[in-house]
Amino acid sequence: MAPRSIARVTVESGRGVFMISVAAELAEMHPQTLRMYEQRGLIEPQRSPKGTRLYSQEDVERLRRIQEMTSDLGLNLAGVERVLALEAQVDEMHARIEDLEVKALHAQVQLAEELEQVRRSFRAELAVPYRGGAIVRAADARSPFPPAAERRPDGS
Repeated sequence: MAPRSIARVTVESGRGVFMISVAAELAEMHPQTLRMYEQRGLIEPQRSPKGTRLYSQEDVERLRRIQEMTSDLGLNLAGVERVLALEAQVDEMHARIEDLEVKALHAQVQLAEELEQVRRSFRAELAVPYRGGAIVRAADARSPFPPAAERRPDGS
């Protein structure tokens, strides 16, 4: 007798692969409970071409969370709906914040590039002739006036 081989299949966690009886068993619920949750909009299984409900691993995990909220936390289904809606809002806000942070970073980089461009143009434009014909950048030129700390109180 030949040894049995085990085939392992990797499936996306969002792909519907479990029929209702298997999903109910994995979530430790009655299939009718899954139908009720679907009716309330708590879960949305995919459908096969023939209309069979197909639950994903993500769906099963969501069912377990619903079970945890109802049994362990004592929430009713209206409370579960509210918690799930708030979590979805938080996820949307996190995505929006991340998007805004990326846009702000791009704007910051663009401003830095523009500032550097302005600096370069001023360096080129502010070159002044110096005695002896040499050109000195204005940034390197010294003022003929003494610094404010060295001036006399009468301003001279």
